[in-house]
Amino acid sequence: MRRKDGQRKRKSLRRLPEYNGGFKDHHPREHVTNKNGDAFSVVSLFSGCGGLDLGFLGGFTYLNSPYEALPFEIVAAYDNSQDAVETYHLNIDKHAYNVDLASADLSEIPKADVVIGGFPCQDFSSSGPKVGLSGARGQLYTVIRDYIKTHRPRVFVVENVPHLKRMRGGEYLEQIVSDFEDCDYRTAVWELFCPDYGLSQSRRRLFIIGVRDDLKGFPQPPTPTFASRHRPIDEALADLEAIQDETVTNQSQYFVASRATAGGGQGDHTNEAGKLAYCIRANARGRIQFHYSLDRRLTVRECARLQAFPDDFAFPYTTQRNLTLIGNAVPPIVGHAVASSIHRFLEASLSGALDDEESEGAMIRAARQLTLSI
Repeated sequence: MRRKDGQRKRKSLRRLPEYNGGFKDHHPREHVTNKNGDAFSVVSLFSGCGGLDLGFLGGFTYLNSPYEALPFEIVAAYDNSQDAVETYHLNIDKHAYNVDLASADLSEIPKADVVIGGFPCQDFSSSGPKVGLSGARGQLYTVIRDYIKTHRPRVFVVENVPHLKRMRGGEYLEQIVSDFEDCDYRTAVWELFCPDYGLSQSRRRLFIIGVRDDLKGFPQPPTPTFASRHRPIDEALADLEAIQDETVTNQSQYFVASRATAGGGQGDHTNEAGKLAYCIRANARGRIQFHYSLDRRLTVRECARLQAFPDDFAFPYTTQRNLTLIGNAVPPIVGHAVASSIHRFLEASLSGALDDEESEGAMIRAARQLTLSI
């Protein structure tokens, strides 16, 4: 079969990865405790394959930078994708469950100090249907709202796409925040530009942070560590250029795709050395990303690198299934930056280091951050 330009179509590669265990098998969990000699318990809702969860756990290295283990213990994680749950089991632990949270009995989910979750973003994404709160997936934030009503965690962390704040002039975000605040939580919205925290792709994300009203103080947004020098795509991927097999897991997996011959190259994006990569998406067919120097698309491992997953975090499926997991994930290093801020706040709260004056100032700063974000 030939393309419109008369050339033969290139055959697709149908390769499965090779791996010897997942991340947890190569990096046994370090036991880290807080000032009380315990760990802060965490429940993860809409966990996906575990990017945000790995950020809260810490204890990994990315591009030769260590991300310290944090005193969080994830007691249970939930997602409705079996692929995500099995990948979580392979790499993090067996405490992930395949559950449709829209119909789950939240009273049966464990109580925890912190609840985290990135409720589905498709209805708020700039590349999605843009139906917002009128869509079934757009209403799933209410699962997290109902969890905090039921179990009253100290803190919640909710992640979503930045386009949420622009929809209907910020009306949808205001509604979501208002619903959380009605549960007797103070809130702030942090919009983080992920390259400021070491990610080598152009990616922004919103984090809605909530603190129970009876607690003093409020977490501070994480300080950017790479704001003065972003890591370009080639810094993240250069050592993979000569590897075509599974000596690095998932490196042999990529879609064979010819460049567009019509439509002005619509859908084709060629990355450039020295610059940030284009944002990694769950649907790799919606944005075809070519390598900056090699005549092919990005591999599964290269996309995982750009999402800041360690190389021994294995994705066990076919190319598209793996890319869906990667594109839907929170980059672990960004999750770690947020988790570190939550950790510092909780430690200060345990030690009573937050007085009323500090608490009031933190609330004012949080309110200002929310206003600026909206």
